[in-house]
Formats: sequence, C-alpha cells, structure tokens
Amino acid sequence: MAEAGLFLAYAAIGTMAVAPIYFGSFSSLDRLKSAASKSKTSEKGHFAEFSDSEDEDEESEAVTAEDAYMFPVYGSAALFSMYVIFKYLNKDWVNFLLSGYFALLGVAALTQLGVRVVKGVTGVKLPLYHLNLVHHSKSVFDLRFTNLHLGMMGASMLCTACYVYTKNWAVSNLFGLAFSFSAIILIRLDSFKSGMIMLAGLFVYDIFWVFGTEVMVSVAKNFDAPIKVVFPKNLFPAEGKLAFTMLGLGDIVVPGIFVALCLRFDRQRYLSSIGYAKDKALPRVLNNKHRGFGFPTPYFNACMAAYVAGLATTITVMHTFKAAQPALLYLSPACILAVIVTAVARGEVSAVFSYSEETKKDEDESAESAKEKTKSEDKAPVVHRYNLRNQGPASGAGLMTPASAGELADDEQENVKPPRVLDEKVNPISEISDDGSEEAAAPATPVKGKKGKKSGSKAKAKK
Repeated sequence: MAEAGLFLAYAAIGTMAVAPIYFGSFSSLDRLKSAASKSKTSEKGHFAEFSDSEDEDEESEAVTAEDAYMFPVYGSAALFSMYVIFKYLNKDWVNFLLSGYFALLGVAALTQLGVRVVKGVTGVKLPLYHLNLVHHSKSVFDLRFTNLHLGMMGASMLCTACYVYTKNWAVSNLFGLAFSFSAIILIRLDSFKSGMIMLAGLFVYDIFWVFGTEVMVSVAKNFDAPIKVVFPKNLFPAEGKLAFTMLGLGDIVVPGIFVALCLRFDRQRYLSSIGYAKDKALPRVLNNKHRGFGFPTPYFNACMAAYVAGLATTITVMHTFKAAQPALLYLSPACILAVIVTAVARGEVSAVFSYSEETKKDEDESAESAKEKTKSEDKAPVVHRYNLRNQGPASGAGLMTPASAGELADDEQENVKPPRVLDEKVNPISEISDDGSEEAAAPATPVKGKKGKKSGSKAKAKK
C-alpha cells in the first residue's frame, strides 16, 4: 500500500512538472503580425476592442548570454542568503513575510492562468477595457482587462486567503503551477547559445548546493511558500501526518523556457519554408494554425521527451538511493543533448546556433530609433544647388557656400548671367551674407535692368 501511494506521488509530481512546460510553451508563441497590420493599427490610433486582439500579447523579458552566465551567481547569492536568514532568525516570522509577498504575486499569477484557461476552453470574446496613464504624451501605465479578469481576480483572492490561513498543500501547488506557467511565458531565451550556457551553469550550481552542502535541502524544507510542487507519499497515513515528495519550481521553469525556445524555433523554420515574411499579410486562419498545432515540431518533441526521460531518471535514482537528487543534474544534459542530436540528424547545426530572437521590447526600440532617425533627417537644412557659369557638379560649384554667395553678388555687377535657382526657397546663407545679400535674394531684377540699358545704348549707336 505504501509503495502504491509513493508511485502515485511520483506520477503526480511528473504530471505537475510537464503540464506547465507543455502548455506554457505554446502560450509563449506570439500571434504573427505583419508590418501592414501593425501600421494599420497605428494609423487608427485607438486601443483594441476585444480581449483576443493581436496587441494583447504580453511583453517578455529576454535572457541573453551575459545574463545566462550570471544565473548561477545570482542564484547562489539568493539561496545562501535565505539559508542564513532561516538559521539566525525566527523562521515563523520570515515565512509570514514571505507568505504575504507570494500572496500578492499569486493573485496576479492565478488570475492570468484562470483567464487563459477559460478563454482557451470556451473561446469567449469579451470587451476589453483600458486604464491608461499618460505623461508628456508618453504612456507610463497601461492596464488592460475584461470582466473575466475581474471575476478570476476575485476567485484568486479567495484561494490566496485560503492558502494563507490553512497552508493547504493542494492550494500551494495551484500557486506553484501558476508561477511556473507565467514564468515560461514571460521569460524568453534569445538564442540556443544562451539557453545552453544557462543550463550548463545551473547544472554545476545544483550539484554543488545539493551534494556539497546542506543549504539547498535545508532551505527547501524551511521555506514555507509556494516555490515547489508537492504530493503526499501516502494520502491516508497511519500516523496521521502527511509526508511529501517535492520538486522545486526551478526544475520546471529553467528547462521549460528552453523547451519553449525549441517550439518557437520549430515555428520559425516552418514559416521560413513557406516563404512567410513580416512585411506580408497572413490570413487569420493560418495565424491561429501557426499558434497551435499546425506545424511540425521535431525540436520541441525531442526536448520534451528528453525532459520527461530526465525527470524519470531523477525520480528513479531518488527512489533507489533514498536521498534527494539535484534534478538539473539529469535535466540539463538531457535537454542540451536532445537539441544537438536532433540538429545533427537533420543537418541543421548552423541554423540552430545562428538562431536568435527579437523580443517585443527590441522591436519597439528599433522602431523608436528609426522614427527618431526619420525626424532628424526631416530637420536637416535644405541645400540649394546652383549651376554657376554653366559648370557641372564635378567642377566643385554644385553647392552654394558663403563664398559662392559673395561671388554671385560680384558676378551680377560684372553683368554675368545669374544662376538659376532650382528651389523657390531662399537660402538662409544668402540672407546673412555681407552687402550682397539683398541682390542675392532677388538677383533677377537688377540684371534685367542692366540688360535693358545695354541694349538701349546699342540701339542709339546704330542710329
């Protein structure tokens, strides 16, 4: 009976680990937008009307190679700090403060998870409300919500109150799943290189803190907050006290964002094969298809299978030796090797390692810089071209300078035919030139008069 309960716990832990990775990976796919649709939206200048609009995609945080190198350092600092806090301070008060902090995060995470589940199951389309705060023509706060968000927020608050009051393990798992799901959606690796660096670094991190010290296990046992998923080894213990098997959220989120990267790479490969480009419109039916299951996913399937195999290996070793195991010891090599082996088998090694993603934030920054560049070009001074003495641009007289403005005034006095102005605008340089400015501003009038006098004197001589 005890063995059966233990295997049930292992199966439940495995399911709770795989579910947020699988569904979070597909939710991390952006809805495809063409440049035409983006410009059309910007021209309208108003907010989206319904909750399933294309501009509802959430802004994600990109993890670069530099960030990946620092993951083990930051993680070690945070882990050791928590160990010291629990060792020298009252852990009841520490857990009370942490419970309040995670309760606020849990309301947001559960609300978002509930909205996605309801919309995914029912396909409901609700009016979208916007709360926007603008300062100096720039948006500093933008909140978008529907009636469904308000309803799910109320339910999330009830769950949070239940967790804070009872510390029920099932409600704690609900928060853990919501945190994992949201993290996989919001945190994105910008390339496979960054992902492999992160997995390799945390591989060493996990081994050191689990096998080398008691820090990891001690913090996991004392930290009474939804940072892990747990399940009782026996639902009906004879002693009356439940004993749990657990898995940290880091063992779900870290491989999960790498699996999500594989899925986005699969879709990008497929879109490139059908000739999709950002400047071309994509039919809505095809758009929904590419956000779901309508394209081949060899890298995602391989990495997902490797994660399941690595997790099964972790549980088997833990059950055999009756000791805690660092899950990333098995999960990190499994995920990395799955991608490399698949790339070698398909002959796409260079494509895998050259792949990189541009986040929504990067796109916005690129668009903003292009807009600023356009503005600066529009503000550039107008250059008026002249053809002095019928000389071409190659002779060096193509551009009017302060010197050429002075020469123009002298030439008028010598009865030289004035240059032909190709632009009706007056050159600012001619307005601030010395005493020939007035003549340069309107050169045609005095020249015509001189020509008239000259022709008149010639007529008298003939007579």
